[in-house]
Amino acid sequence: MYNKLKNKQAKLALIGLGYVGLPIALEFAKKIPVIGFDINEERLAMMRQGTDPSKELGKDAFENKDIKFTSSVTELREASFFIVAVPTPIDNHNQPDLAPLLSATRSVAQALKKGDYVVYESTVYPGCTEEDCLPLLEEISGLKAGVDFKYGYSPERINPGEKIHTLPNTIKIVSGCDGEALDTIAKVYELVVKPGVHRAPNIKVAEAAKIIENTQRDVNIALMNELSIIFSRIGINTYDVLEAAGTKWNFLKFYPGLVGGHCIGVDPYYLVYKASELKYHPQLISAGRFINDTMGGYIAKKLIKKMIAMGKGVLGSKVLVMGMTFKENVADIRNSKVVDIINELKDFGTDVDVVDPYADPEDVMKMYGFKLMEKPKGNYDAVVIAVAHDPYKELVENDFTAITCENAVLVDIKGLYRDKIHQLKYWSL
Repeated sequence: MYNKLKNKQAKLALIGLGYVGLPIALEFAKKIPVIGFDINEERLAMMRQGTDPSKELGKDAFENKDIKFTSSVTELREASFFIVAVPTPIDNHNQPDLAPLLSATRSVAQALKKGDYVVYESTVYPGCTEEDCLPLLEEISGLKAGVDFKYGYSPERINPGEKIHTLPNTIKIVSGCDGEALDTIAKVYELVVKPGVHRAPNIKVAEAAKIIENTQRDVNIALMNELSIIFSRIGINTYDVLEAAGTKWNFLKFYPGLVGGHCIGVDPYYLVYKASELKYHPQLISAGRFINDTMGGYIAKKLIKKMIAMGKGVLGSKVLVMGMTFKENVADIRNSKVVDIINELKDFGTDVDVVDPYADPEDVMKMYGFKLMEKPKGNYDAVVIAVAHDPYKELVENDFTAITCENAVLVDIKGLYRDKIHQLKYWSL
């Protein structure tokens, strides 16, 4: 299989062309023929024109690439090596939503032939590939896993907004159903991954490795958020404390903040689900999720208290929220915890305006039901800098005093303006 791909006698298919799948597809398309498969025709039309719907890649990323974008299962059958990179979200009850993954599996199963390979990159709980996906592949294709086709798991490590730790520059974990599959999958990924791959002993280990990468970050950020609540009551700045503690050589540098998006804010729930299935209640992981999921409401309540302390009436007061995306310098608004701040402030009867230099106004309206402002209207009682976008880092205090009224409050979630605000009432995590 490896030699056929390398010699362009076989094609690789990438199923799911979101912020994970598209960069992988285009990277492989530098070396071998690729079929980019997605069910969203609107997104496919943009990609055919050299536009990344996620706004992560420029037009040059599409140039001189051997790739065909399609939603046709018939065309998908031209491939022999399938990589599945669809989203794995959670539902309204924080339970894993495998619908996109199983739908993609059905499409692959319809295209699967003897001798083919299927590799999953979507983040899942340990056991999902073999317990949920393989039976579906076998049922629909009529083929036997490990005999008629090989399979493996190689967790994605794409980080939105990241320009350094990109796919070609980051070690890739790979696993396979047997030694032959592991060797082939490793060599295929080594076509595009310069530092090489780490060969996990089995698929469950690779699945678990991915999910604890984000769970570890989630728990550590939860600790920082809890510390920020304590330090706020003491009356000291969390970032001052972390700066001091960070002078010790083995102090881990995590910071408080909103934990949204579709990785850190989602993946731990997959592990909680699996643990519960095994009759174990993961207390530390669950506690971390609770703390991080409630930070938006906490921040909004702190702002309300600060406004009241400054002699302001809450009902009808005007608040500007700067930043809507789930993290800095990206356009992605999925699972943005900024929405929790906005909704909590609205529940208190405040009039909230929201601006963001990256978010798409149509997407915000469609997903959250409110309109982004093109620019601040002014005369605000409070301003919340919710996301540390690069353009916001250039602002100075006069930029805020120009759009606020007397005794205004500035909430700086990421501590961008620490020790730089003197005329406004300042608070940060």
